[in-house]
Amino acid sequence: MKKRKIYITAFDKKRLTELMDVAQEFNFQDRNDLKTIQEELERAKVVDSTKIPENVVTMNSRLRFVDLEDGEKSEVTLVFPANANIESGNLSILSPIGTALLGYAQGDEIEWDVPGGKRRLLIEEILYQPEAAGDLHL
Repeated sequence: MKKRKIYITAFDKKRLTELMDVAQEFNFQDRNDLKTIQEELERAKVVDSTKIPENVVTMNSRLRFVDLEDGEKSEVTLVFPANANIESGNLSILSPIGTALLGYAQGDEIEWDVPGGKRRLLIEEILYQPEAAGDLHL
């Protein structure tokens, strides 16, 4: 599956780059999850928070996606690692699925490598996007 263009806000990129900078101090080279998010940041189209389409997954977005292999639906909020708690639906950006979701839009199909193999996901709906709600600095 060909990778689509992904979008990220300048604000999210700044915070994620800072996260990567801190991680570099703690053996960044040995962390595939950090390498993957770094690659995604490098290929993303950066836009101002006021210009990001409202159907794009940004940090702190709440969304519903479906696993196309087993039909299981999940509702999550994409968060920074400090706020991650999968029991309450807060999915870390550094998790394989979290990294996969960032920057894609409602209706996009994503094929992504995870520890158990490849997963195919469909973003069904963006339930809340901070930028669309006017919450530009969440």
